[in-house]
Amino acid sequence: MKQTTLSISTPGRNLTEITGQVAAFVAESHVQQGLCHLFIRHTSASLMINENADPDVQRDLETFLGDLVPDGDPRYVHTAEGPDDMPAHVRALLTHTDLTIPISDGRLALGTWQGIFLWEHRHRPHHRKVVITLQG
Repeated sequence: MKQTTLSISTPGRNLTEITGQVAAFVAESHVQQGLCHLFIRHTSASLMINENADPDVQRDLETFLGDLVPDGDPRYVHTAEGPDDMPAHVRALLTHTDLTIPISDGRLALGTWQGIFLWEHRHRPHHRKVVITLQG
């Protein structure tokens, strides 16, 4: 088993592709067949696998989630860090805090258009930690 932690700086609410960093760790590990598990150590950001070819997909996903979980909803009591505080937690609940990807022939077994993204749900920049664990 091998493990590392990625430190990712986000510019604020957006999707940051981390496929290259994860793939590099897999390649350096020399694991030929196995599993790559990712876990984000935060409650207001998440992980996702989705299309990485057309940035419109990322914009549309953010638009959809923004409509589903709007900032400043008056029902929220937890607003200690601003109007995006509780919505960020709800967004993380609706998405993923972990992902598992097969490793085949020493590489992530992602589809042609699939990329791994860290989805920042807060408006201001943050430093996020993603733990990568390889088994194989």
